[in-house]
Amino acid sequence: MFDFSWQKSSFSEGGAANCVEIAANPAGRPHLRESDTPATVIAATPEALHALLGGIKDETFGRVTGPTD
Repeated sequence: MFDFSWQKSSFSEGGAANCVEIAANPAGRPHLRESDTPATVIAATPEALHALLGGIKDETFGRVTGPTD
């Protein structure tokens, strides 16, 4: 099995254990996981991930709030 090289968002709070991580397999397919449940991994297509991130940015899914909101 491929050993993913997981990356946390630049918006992640230092050593916080509750952030989304992303990695790609050798074919370039993105995989996502929540850092506090690392055994659960979601695979996506690049197009689907792009659409999801675009929807989050333009608030298609509602306003995303953080711990300081």
